[in-house]
Parts: sequence; structure tokens; C-alpha cells
Amino acid sequence: MQRNFIYSLVLIIIVPIMISLTLNSCELPTPEARAKRPTTFDPKPIPVTYPNTPLDTNIVDDYHGVKVKDPYRWLEDDRSQRTSSWVQSQNQVTDGYLEQIPYRKAIADRLEKMWNYERYSTPSKKGGKYYFFKNNGLQNQSVLYVQDNLDSPAEIALDPNKFSDDGTSSLGGYAFSKSGKYLAYEVSEGGSDWRTIYIRNLEEKVTLEDKIDWCKFSTIAWFGDGFFYSRYPEPSEDQALKGRNQFHQVYYHKLGTPQARDELVFADRSNPDRGFFANTTDDERFLVISAWESTSGNALYFKDLSKENSDMVPVVESFENDFNFVSNIGDRLLLLTNQKADNNRLIAISTTRPEPGFWEEIIPEKDDKLSSIDLLGGKLIANYIHNAASKIIHYDLKGAQLGEMALPSIGTLGNFSGKREETQAFFSFTTFTAPTAIYTVDLDNMQSKVWKKPSIDFDSDKYETKQVWYESKDGTKVPMFITHKKGLDLDGKRPTLLYGYGGFDISILPGFNTTRLNMAPIILENDGVFAVANIRGGGEFGKKWHKAGTKDKKQNVFNDFHSAAEYLIDQRYTSSDKLAIYGRSNGGLLVGACMTQRPDLYKVALPAVGVLDMLRFHEFTIGRAWGTDYGLSENEKDFDYLYAYSPLHNVRKTDYPATMVTTADHDDRVVPAHSFKFASELQAKHTGEAPVLIRVESSAGHGAGKPTSKKIEEAADVLSFTFYNFGENVVYEYDVAQ
Repeated sequence: MQRNFIYSLVLIIIVPIMISLTLNSCELPTPEARAKRPTTFDPKPIPVTYPNTPLDTNIVDDYHGVKVKDPYRWLEDDRSQRTSSWVQSQNQVTDGYLEQIPYRKAIADRLEKMWNYERYSTPSKKGGKYYFFKNNGLQNQSVLYVQDNLDSPAEIALDPNKFSDDGTSSLGGYAFSKSGKYLAYEVSEGGSDWRTIYIRNLEEKVTLEDKIDWCKFSTIAWFGDGFFYSRYPEPSEDQALKGRNQFHQVYYHKLGTPQARDELVFADRSNPDRGFFANTTDDERFLVISAWESTSGNALYFKDLSKENSDMVPVVESFENDFNFVSNIGDRLLLLTNQKADNNRLIAISTTRPEPGFWEEIIPEKDDKLSSIDLLGGKLIANYIHNAASKIIHYDLKGAQLGEMALPSIGTLGNFSGKREETQAFFSFTTFTAPTAIYTVDLDNMQSKVWKKPSIDFDSDKYETKQVWYESKDGTKVPMFITHKKGLDLDGKRPTLLYGYGGFDISILPGFNTTRLNMAPIILENDGVFAVANIRGGGEFGKKWHKAGTKDKKQNVFNDFHSAAEYLIDQRYTSSDKLAIYGRSNGGLLVGACMTQRPDLYKVALPAVGVLDMLRFHEFTIGRAWGTDYGLSENEKDFDYLYAYSPLHNVRKTDYPATMVTTADHDDRVVPAHSFKFASELQAKHTGEAPVLIRVESSAGHGAGKPTSKKIEEAADVLSFTFYNFGENVVYEYDVAQ
């Protein structure tokens, strides 16, 4: 995952002003004029004529005796000329609508100004040098820099902006060799999950001729003069972005040799849907392979690389629990697991006696979820999630608790970076209203101080975040973060954006300006409310919380979200006329299901790159792996509940919220056919006056690596659409120096 970054810009005095309804008027109004200018207005309805989307009534599937029509099946062929023409026509309608919103450009300008600050990653020390990523502000991709020490001048080690002219090729995973001489890195084109691996000689500043194609869902694990990686067989051209991904395999590549000579290390030809991650220990003694069939649970194997022709030894071969490799201490492997511990625990596995009877518990389960473990400075640094925010406790190597590390505030500690034998480490920290700062920490006393802190054109001191607990339909207490201006009058009319995810054991923690939340600052500056509901299905409270939102219990997720909306309305934060819901990927499913179940509750719906066809998601790319969370329609029991909430199959003739579906043409995680078919069904059956639009981004994928310019454009379009359908004018913080 991409990390957040930090910034340094000179702070400037800013004052709030209204944007004129004419785009060209940017002169500063007087205070008297600002006081008289209304914050709401009656926007004229923008007429929309939807493109003709033909129905093929011959496509009917039989699911366990239930006949289900799929008239837009032809849109699954995203490379056909017919689908391409449909996408072009839909984008023309959407662009035509957005062009008539008077403050669309002003919002884009405000976002650009807000994003124009330096962003840093946590440094990593490799080969005696420090490496970190930096973005000057509006660079499409962040740049890797290197410096001899933290005070010396930095120079560019790798510039992903040079991967392509338009910034749509991006850096994926990367790994330094043990000596720090080489950097192996993945490149994604157009946002696709497919990766190509290249190798950079950092000492000589040259890229080697080595090239590894058709990698996907791969780690890079160095060993000697090469590395382990995972790949699929090369697909046909027409199946590259939508065909099922099967027969994942682990290979070893030796530097200076062609890919055709790479050694096959691990495969399972009897289980084509399994995938594999390879890791090596810091001392390169052990290869650890995690086998996965879905997003939950994994098998685990290891191989002693110090012994020639050693066997691959199984530790766990079932897929009932998660076993995440952390590090090794001598011949023991440290694993973070939820086996016999819903909130996770740390165990040690002896490589000489790996049987369960010899497993040793190092850190037992606690009331809070143990999210991650780092071995740094001779200590075990444990990152817990306490009520959906970070909490850090440190232990000695035997598991004795040493103390708790003070954090700057309630927020999210993103990642630690350091070495197991050194006392200096780094970590990132962010909140809903403060961009990511980078801290150094002395591991001897666990005292931290700022290394890089952002200076951004957004006054976070004006805002406050509080956590509330509300009751869901079945009585379950669910937490929600609510952010708004201090002292805001809660009159029940505030423009409000409610965000959620609710799936795959993923925790949604406080954070500023990430890909999924980049619209929040504009909402806040407009006297609005930004809310994040930590609904079931996520990982905030361990395995039980996750499982309570999966398969036949998935409706709990939607009920939790409906109840969050009702709480915001009951507590007079907003009303149904001022409430927008937003989610991406599994969160796009959340929005799609909620808007089709309760169209009366929401004014604007924003499903982004969503899983919307719950009967056929497993037919594409990696979709089958989601079966542990969703179930599969090929199973009769699963079909019943999938069909009951599948957004595509529950669109009826009624009045829906103003809707903007967003997707991208290179999304091979959640293929765009989901969004194409859902938008078509909505446009055909929507009986109200509110617009139902789809925005299809070109040369972009599921989200990772998306250029800054495209992020700003998309956020501006979605925000202007939202405010216009709220009937709201736009206020934004304005630089008086301009």
C-alpha cells in the first residue's frame, strides 16, 4: 500500500470566501459582501439524456432453479468496440453535466492548492544510507531519494515520473538487497495489478537488463544474488484485464539471467486458485511461503536456505486462520496469528520442531486487536487498535511488557521503519485533520520527536474529531468518527459525507487526505460534516467483528451503515437532503447495497470501483478469492443471500439518490463491468429527476498508483456533483496573498 507523506511550505494567512457562480470571477469580495452571500442556493436542474444501452433479453442464467436475467452481459467485454462506444457516450453525458456546475473548476483549484505541499515517507536505512520517498506537491508519482545521513543533501535514486510521459505508470512493490547495492522494483502500467519487475544498481546508478513479466500479487524476497517472486502464466491479450487468475507460482531469479531460466520454487497444480507470497528472513537463512485461497486464512511453509537441497517444511496446511510472518530469532520464526486468538497473538515456531505441540506463545491475546509487530532495537514493538485508533506497546524478546509509547494524539500510526540491531527508528502518524508527519523514536527510551512535519494550506486547528457509539438494528454498538468545525451549529442541515468499508478484516482508522478520503477537507471547509463508520466486516475489533459482516451476515454491514446515517440525522448533524454516502471497492458494494435498500435515506450516492454484481464477481481476475467474505453464487445457500442484496439485481423502478458511479478502464481488481452494468440498470429504472451518471477514468486502475492529477480531477468532479445536488454553494479557504 502506498504510504502517506509530509510536507513543508511557508504558512500563509488564509480567510474564507465564497466562490462566485461564474468561474472567471476570482476577485476577493469585501467582508460585507461575504456576510450577505448565501451558502445555499437553488441550482437549476441540469437536463440529462442518457445514452441508449441495448438490452440482450436472451441472456438468462439458472441459479439453483431461479432464472436471473443479465441483459447487460455484453458490457463485460470491456475491450469490444461496442463497449468502448458506450463508455465514450456515457463520459460525454457526465462531462456535459459537470461542465455546467459553476464551481467545478474552483473546487479543482482549491484541491490543487491544498495538495501542493511536500510529502515524505518514513526513511529506510539500507547499505548505510537513508532512502525515502518525497513528492514536491503536485508530482504525479513520488520520487525515491537517498542521502548519506539525515542532514546531508539528498539525491534522486529512482524517479517513477519517468516511467511514462503522462504519469500513469507507477511504482508497485520494491525491495532492497541485503547489501543495499540493488533495488528490485515493480512497475504498473495504467493502474493495472499486473507488474513488471526491474532491477536498479544503486551504486552504479544504472538499470540492469533483467526484466520479469506477468507478476501479480507478488512480494520480492532477496536471497544471495537474486530474489524470489510470484507470477501467473502469461494471459492472452483479450483476457489480460478480466480473465481469471489461476496457477500462481513462486520463482527464483538470479541477476544477469533471462526470465526463461528462472527456477520454479513452489506451485500447487491441483489447486489452481491458490496464490503464494514469498519472504526471506533478514539473515536470508529461511524462505517462508504463505499460501492463500482467499482474503482470510493461509497455509505456511518454510525452507532452510542455509542447507543445500533442504525440504519445504509445512507449518500449517489448512486455511482456517491467519499466520503472518514477522521475523526470525535464530532458528525460530515469529508469527502473528488469530489461531485461538480473535484479536491476534504472537507465537514462535521452532524450525527444528514445527509441530503445533511445540509452538510457543510470546505475546498473548489482549482486549485490543494486535494489528502488527516489528522487531526493532532488540524489542518487539506492537501496534494495537484501540477503539479504531493506534496504541503502541513494547515488549522484550521474551514477551515481557516494557511499557506504552506516547503518541501525539488519537490517530493512526502508519508504519515503523528501522533495524533490529539499531536504536533509531521512524514512524508515520496522521489524524482526520492533520496530514502525515514523520517521527524519529529512540528505542532505548521510546521517546519520539518530529523529523518532518507538513505545512499545508488547511487549518486543522479549526476542526475537531469525536468518536461516538450508536446502536445498529440488532442492538450492536458501533463506533463512528465525526469531524467538523469547532463550535459548528448543528441545525440538521449540514452537508455531510458518510464513509464506510466494512469488509475483508480491513480497519478504517483516522487519516488525512488518503486516496479514499481526499474529499473530506472540502466538506469541512464548507461547514460540513465528515463521518467514518467503523461497521462490521472490518478488522477494528478482531475476528468476531470481521466474521459478523461476512457471507450470510453481510446484511449486518448495511444495517450498521443505515443506522450510522440515521444517527447523524437524529442528532441533527444533517438530514436526508444533505447526506452523501461514499465508498470504494468493497465500500462501493456498501454504497450500492445501501442506496438500493434505502433510497429515501440518502441524497447522493457515490459508489467507486465497486463490487456490484454479486452473482458473477468470481468469474473475473482475482474475484474468486473474495468468496470467504461474500460466498459464491454457485453454492445454493450463498446464492440466496447474495441475490437478496446484490446491488445490480435489486434495482427497481423508484426514485434513487443523485448517483455518480466511478470506475476505470484498467481496473483488473474489480473489473469495470460491475459499474457499467449497475449504471445501465439504474438509468433504465430510475424514476426521479436526480441524475444517475457514470465516470470512467482512462489509463487508471483500482486506485493504487493513480497520478496526483487524476486524483484531483476525480475528487473535484465528485465534490461538485455532490454539492450541486445538495443545493449548496461552495465556500473555500482563499489565499489573500493572491
